[in-house]
Amino acid sequence: MTGGGPPARAAVRAPSVRRRLACMLYEAVLLFGVVMVAALAYGMLTDQRHALQGSRGLQVFLFVVLGAYFAGLWSSSGQTLAMKTWHIRVQAANGRAPSRTRAAARYVASWLWFLPALASAQAAGIHNVAFMAFMVAAGMVAYALLARLRSDRQWLHDVLCGTWLVDTREAPSPPAQSRDDAPA
Repeated sequence: MTGGGPPARAAVRAPSVRRRLACMLYEAVLLFGVVMVAALAYGMLTDQRHALQGSRGLQVFLFVVLGAYFAGLWSSSGQTLAMKTWHIRVQAANGRAPSRTRAAARYVASWLWFLPALASAQAAGIHNVAFMAFMVAAGMVAYALLARLRSDRQWLHDVLCGTWLVDTREAPSPPAQSRDDAPA
């Protein structure tokens, strides 16, 4: 799914890693509500009486709901609410919002933030929640640091899917001419 190079550097600025991580944190807060409503709907539709009853089905359902949320918003406007707040947009090489297919691929690939740590914990038979949280946090830090190795500071999943995160704030305008320089 890689295609083309990054957009022209003069026209596009990548947001800082710090801003992207802050956006991600805000996105997590907003997703809490999405996940709660979706889990409630799942519980009502499946007559779930216990949290562990049908937990795999709930996980798959939430994966699909979150995929529809992200891929739908990315392919329509290139931004989620958190991305609008932080002035970040995802775009394809042509400068437009990614196609639905590319946005869905980006969603699946973005699980690289978490899956290596979760798979390692599963393979090692670790069930301690605190240690798993530590592993996921360490994996996320390592993943974020990977962006520092690239000159364009893009995430690995964006590179794999041919998408780029761009800063949507207006470029600073050049300073105005002083009165002394104005023609008489």
